[in-house]
Amino acid sequence: MKPNKIKSLWADGKPVLNGWLSIANAFTAEILAEQGYDSITIDLQHGVIDYQAAVGMLQAMRASDVMPLVRVPWLDPAAIMKVLDAGAYGVICPMINNRAEAAELVSYVRYPPSGTRSLGPTRANFSAGSNYAAEADDNILCFAMIETAEAFRNVEEIVSTPGLDGVYIGPADLTLGLTGRRYPVGFDREEPEMVDAIQSILAKAHKAGIRAALHCGTPSYAAKAAGWGFDLVTLPNDVRLLASAASASVAEARKLIKS
Repeated sequence: MKPNKIKSLWADGKPVLNGWLSIANAFTAEILAEQGYDSITIDLQHGVIDYQAAVGMLQAMRASDVMPLVRVPWLDPAAIMKVLDAGAYGVICPMINNRAEAAELVSYVRYPPSGTRSLGPTRANFSAGSNYAAEADDNILCFAMIETAEAFRNVEEIVSTPGLDGVYIGPADLTLGLTGRRYPVGFDREEPEMVDAIQSILAKAHKAGIRAALHCGTPSYAAKAAGWGFDLVTLPNDVRLLASAASASVAEARKLIKS
């Protein structure tokens, strides 16, 4: 089986730069996969992507060296096992609130005796290489998202779940969960109490010997998070990149025409 290069970067003490795909298009996936990201996540929760589109996007990314991850819609064994069979090298699962749910997630990602994943890696047998069934558990990453008040209270028990590789912080939902509507909704938190909460999760994950990832809205915040010690930082997604580039292009053209 082809090794997971994310683990190699971590072994070298380097943070992983993760891209994010929300548009259901194989060409978009192919373009982003050639831009230098270490990994790219296909978003099946909030993105406008279904399973069949995700398979095509995984196929489009195969020619690059990028590691394909998938955020599944929910803690659902069918969804988790299907994206792994399709060739995802890691799963990010939203709204994990306690150790029982974290253990359930791990069980769907790992083959017996470590878990309950059903054997049938239809595409992964080809995309990931031979001997997949024997080596998948050592290469596939399992991330539990921490994004609710309940999850924050239960962080220590979640990060100690056997077989869990890391936690992935969703700062927008976490801010809503911890503070309600006191602050504007968004990713790059600057409020001292939210920075403390984010860094607390990071510290507890590392103390438990697992990795921590953070969803970021800008490259500058991603760099700051990497400086804090985050092992994986997510950069703006395809929707934001397309919108910002288009907006900047139109604004520049109007300015030049007017002048």
